[in-house]
Amino acid sequence: MSKSRRTKNPLARRAKRGFRGYPIGTVAWYGPDDQTATKAAVGIIVREDEEPVELRRWVADRGDIRSDLQIANEIRAFLREYSVRSVVMPDRIIGCPHEEGVDYAEGTVCPACPFWATRDRWTGDSFN
Repeated sequence: MSKSRRTKNPLARRAKRGFRGYPIGTVAWYGPDDQTATKAAVGIIVREDEEPVELRRWVADRGDIRSDLQIANEIRAFLREYSVRSVVMPDRIIGCPHEEGVDYAEGTVCPACPFWATRDRWTGDSFN
């Protein structure tokens, strides 16, 4: 396989392997737009139909968190702590890094991330 076709992110490689059993690690990327991820949220699900037993978040002060080797290693160590067998991760940034009700009022749009105000977070398509 050529170098250009290989996935550089080790988490993406694990996600491409598909379901290999529980526990599952869920990885979600968030950012002010659909190009730069500034936050990662990683959850651990140990059994089917259960809520995550643990959820941790990482935030990057600068740049894209997906290319931060230190954070990638921390996420991988977190997944190892729970002996994760499968990783589930969308192939895109899925929304604003700020939390409704914590960083801004519930029922409103994030004032710091106008990009997401008119977009579907799962498809990236505009509502307008």
